[in-house]
Amino acid sequence: MITVPAYFSDAQRQATRDAGEIAGLEVVRILNEPTAAALAYGSDRVGDRTVLVYDLGGGTFDVSLVQVSGEVTEVLASHGNNRLGGDDFDQLLLDLVLARFVATGGPDVRGDRRAMSRLLRAAEEAKKRLSFEPYTRLGEEHLAARDGVPVHLDLEVSREEYERLIRHLVESTLDSVHRALADAGKRPDEVNDILLVGGATRTPLVSELLREKTGLVPRQEVHPDLCVALGAGVLAARLAGHDIDRVLVDISPYSFGPSYFGLLDGRPSEHCYRPIIARNTPLPASRTDTYCTMVDNQEAWQVCVYQGDDPNALNNILVGRFLIEGLSAVPAGNEVLCRMDLDLDGILRVTATEKRSGLAKHITIEGATTAMTDAQVAEARRRMLTLFGDGEDLAEADLDEEDAGDADVEAERGRRVDAGERSSGHEAGGERERRVSISEARALLERGQRLLGRMSTDDREEAVTLQQAIEKAISGGDWDRLRAATADLADLLFYVEEG
Repeated sequence: MITVPAYFSDAQRQATRDAGEIAGLEVVRILNEPTAAALAYGSDRVGDRTVLVYDLGGGTFDVSLVQVSGEVTEVLASHGNNRLGGDDFDQLLLDLVLARFVATGGPDVRGDRRAMSRLLRAAEEAKKRLSFEPYTRLGEEHLAARDGVPVHLDLEVSREEYERLIRHLVESTLDSVHRALADAGKRPDEVNDILLVGGATRTPLVSELLREKTGLVPRQEVHPDLCVALGAGVLAARLAGHDIDRVLVDISPYSFGPSYFGLLDGRPSEHCYRPIIARNTPLPASRTDTYCTMVDNQEAWQVCVYQGDDPNALNNILVGRFLIEGLSAVPAGNEVLCRMDLDLDGILRVTATEKRSGLAKHITIEGATTAMTDAQVAEARRRMLTLFGDGEDLAEADLDEEDAGDADVEAERGRRVDAGERSSGHEAGGERERRVSISEARALLERGQRLLGRMSTDDREEAVTLQQAIEKAISGGDWDRLRAATADLADLLFYVEEG
């Protein structure tokens, strides 16, 4: 089974078949690469589909419209550029690195083939890292010499700089997408899936621009470097009589990210959210994003980690939180890198690092990819209503949260009903009082989070301790402890606001 680009002519296909036979291979079939990609994703197992295969490799680019109908897979149209690929990205990054090296006092090494080879290799590795990190450093010791003194390369490049360099090349591929759609007589809204093939498609800008043009989120859960080979393997297995449904891959079933201060529905909010690890990302995964402090001399950031896709963090599931403190006393805009590592066992490790100083703190969350329980869904709804809903909605949400409890709680409830404890007006009044206490405590927790950046180190530690005590009291139904911790936190926040 040999795969070839969809635009190969009959002569090129025959030459490929001949080459395989000369090499001693029994060539069973010549398969179009876009067709192989569709097979790898199992597109032939989900009914009639129109699939756009975007293939950006090291030296070539092509895009194909593939019509999948049962066992029949047909390439409707292809377009591309056999002189465009990831190597061009490397060259642009190399030019930037070389210019900055010379600008900082380094010698011009363009005539030194060994030095240029080292720089090109460093640029390629930096390109790969920038697919997952917002910044990367390029370092090469003894790259050159000036007057007999070794000169080293040590500089930083941001993803933003890199994407500015390559944007015009990525945008040029969209012209090919438009041509392929036109040749196939298809509109963007008639495409069911976009499949990404080739290592260069890992660059986030590729997915971003395709999403803007088509409104679809490109799929990349199958390894882009192996996608075509896997699809060829699927077809080969079927021809050999094996029942192969689809390629199985480990992906993240949910998105994960921290909340941050920004604009939500056009208004400033500290509950903005965007995923760092997106749903359907192949596992294991490691991604990093950059966040900034919002006030001068901000000493701490409470990192609240959520599971979900809603731009309002309160509509997602809070899976963990931790405090990074001791940040540098600098103006607002101090950068903090948030890195997330998710492994095959669903263990999520979140690390916050101040870029300026290297100060870091992390948390490990086990079972991050387990399904949301009814109680978690009710809790997410209740957090939203605490801020934006009215009392009636909040009471209804509290009822939903109670109904979502586990079997032990339900059994205990049943025992209380059997004993007649719910029949008294006193108990009903107590129930209403507890709901009010929970609502007030939740609102106080949100208020406390907003004030953390204004607190001294001692006050911050006390506030976090009280917040944890409140949450534990709510989950454990310890109403006396809840009242005490709520009163203490209210007093602390009063003095912080007055001070």
